[in-house]
Amino acid sequence: MPNIGAYHPIIVHFAIALLIVGVIFRWVSLTGRAPFTAPAAATLLILGTVAAYLAVHSGTDAHGPVERIPGVRQAVMDHEEAGKWARNVFLVVALLEIAALFAKKRSVQIARVALWGSAVVGIFGVAAILKTADRGGDLVYAYAGGIGIRSGDTADVNRLYLAGLYQAAQQARAVHDSVRAAALFAALEREFPTDTNVRLLAIESLLRDRNDARAALTALGRFPASPDDRRLQLRLGFLKADAYVAVGKPDSARAVLGQLGTAYPDMQQRIKDRIAQIK
Repeated sequence: MPNIGAYHPIIVHFAIALLIVGVIFRWVSLTGRAPFTAPAAATLLILGTVAAYLAVHSGTDAHGPVERIPGVRQAVMDHEEAGKWARNVFLVVALLEIAALFAKKRSVQIARVALWGSAVVGIFGVAAILKTADRGGDLVYAYAGGIGIRSGDTADVNRLYLAGLYQAAQQARAVHDSVRAAALFAALEREFPTDTNVRLLAIESLLRDRNDARAALTALGRFPASPDDRRLQLRLGFLKADAYVAVGKPDSARAVLGQLGTAYPDMQQRIKDRIAQIK
């Protein structure tokens, strides 16, 4: 079978949806109140089991680059183990469904026993799916497993690096570690010098982390910004007003905000609130 690691997230979500809905339909079908759920459940559970098999296979194909990230190996193994367990449970469910289909022609009683077996084992299967999904979520969101590296694209890896630096800098600022925050924002600017948002973050860091409002004003004065870019103009204006306040020029701050109010009348209330905060 070809390497299908890149498709792991897609396959996994199909498997989860098909199997959970299939188990629900099987239980509903046993009540006899919705006849269409009986064949639907069999179809969903068998197709879902195939998807679960492919999910495990694609996960095995995808785990190499993720597992090499320092500190991630155990999380990968936990997720894989849970995924294999879920697949195996639903292999039993699929066999019971197939057995029921064949037994229906010979013995309705045997077929019904098989369907009840499928429904009961399916509950354990859903629990296994939830456990696998939880561990997969930990792998992705707590360890960045696969984020930025799944495609192998350099741009994706760079975006992962940018996001990591940004989040680390924000975390440092949140705990009032201004020195570390300033260093991380400076590193961001060095690594991504042409990114407009990164440049603005670096200027903001001059003001908030280094307490160097004059340097921030100088940088803002050199910052190229299209007059048609509303969002950027507002951001620059608010940042410049904060810098003027920091250097002890409240009148200049009010003037900047007043210009923004004239240019963007729909922002009047927010601008008035900012002006009211200036002492």
